Amino acid sequence: MAEGATGLLAGIERVGMDRRRGGFSRHGFDYAEMELREWFSEQADRRGLDVRADRNGNLWAWWGPPGPNAVVTGSHLDSVPGGGAFDGPLGVASALAAVDLLRARDHVPRRPLAVVVFAEEEGGRFGVPCLGSRLLTGGIVPKDAARLMDGNGMTLAEAMSGAGLDPQRIGRDGEALRHIGCFVELHVEQGRGLVELDAPVGLATSILAHGRWRLTFFGEGNHAGATPMSDRRDPVVPAARTVLAARRIGESVPGARATVGRLSPNPGGTNVISSSADLWLDARAADDAATRAVVEQVTAAAKDAAADEGCELLVVEESYGGPVTFDEGLRGTLSAVLGDVPALPTGAGHDAGILAAEVPTAMLFVRNPTGISHAPAEHAEPADCEAGVRALATVLGHLTSTTGRTPW
Repeated sequence: MAEGATGLLAGIERVGMDRRRGGFSRHGFDYAEMELREWFSEQADRRGLDVRADRNGNLWAWWGPPGPNAVVTGSHLDSVPGGGAFDGPLGVASALAAVDLLRARDHVPRRPLAVVVFAEEEGGRFGVPCLGSRLLTGGIVPKDAARLMDGNGMTLAEAMSGAGLDPQRIGRDGEALRHIGCFVELHVEQGRGLVELDAPVGLATSILAHGRWRLTFFGEGNHAGATPMSDRRDPVVPAARTVLAARRIGESVPGARATVGRLSPNPGGTNVISSSADLWLDARAADDAATRAVVEQVTAAAKDAAADEGCELLVVEESYGGPVTFDEGLRGTLSAVLGDVPALPTGAGHDAGILAAEVPTAMLFVRNPTGISHAPAEHAEPADCEAGVRALATVLGHLTSTTGRTPW
């Protein structure tokens, strides 16, 4: 039973392997993610945990009867296209391993304890990150969420129906939120902060403001060989100029990030001048004002580039989250329990950041020696993974050792 986090991860190391991109492609309610959800349910059942799916497709595994003021941990199982093996699954596997360790220590929780798997955290299929936690907290309008569409034209509502869920019931879940006394998420670090600090485990202090915007350039489709260069309205040209502008503008704002990781010309033929081109901008900065400033500058550059090519531009905000500072009281308790553990900010978004507006949240990071994430080179050493499990078990044990209103 006590396999440890790395042993548990070994059991899913072939699920969702992406032969074209490398790494893993596991997206909300697709075949690979459904296989992982089944794996989680089986692992939870082996530990005597009561597994339930909520109305938004999140999975909850309860140690003891569900109830108020619960201590909740967990993460997600989906990935970005061609992602690494640790982003998300490490937090889920570590939570299960922490339950094993607590039982080995003969710990009996005095308040409810749950392990949760959030749906579609990466937004790799339907475009909105942290979708399961956004639905749970009411951070997205249910009708808008139901209409979200993947690259094959399937809506979220259709995908959820195929997974045995009722899309008519999605939305803010007050009952589930009332059960959460606090949430602690363990995650592989997505950077080199802990490497530079020479520490296997750390605490998160904050998350940058961040969002996603889709820029669609409309031009005129035509023949690549029969259309003179002077007669073209090629939307890929202003899209390409916008990619360069995003890099330049991101570098000009201290601490900001501006990334174009996805560009889709339509219809996408080699010998075809595109009729339109979609570009997705990921923008992040320390606060709302700085993030919005980056987006405004990139949008202005995109408008100029479109006008120069005789194209039109449509900009749509697909998701946004303001800066998050994790609960100082909860983080202070974790720091006191764990001892000399460094604290550091992150530029990556997490379900814990979405829940922070509703309940006290905290995050533990496990060292990533490559500093690379959202790519196959993402890594964590077995010894560091197990250090993360021990830290998480210590935290969960402390938080569930009393029955008071506030577990810290």
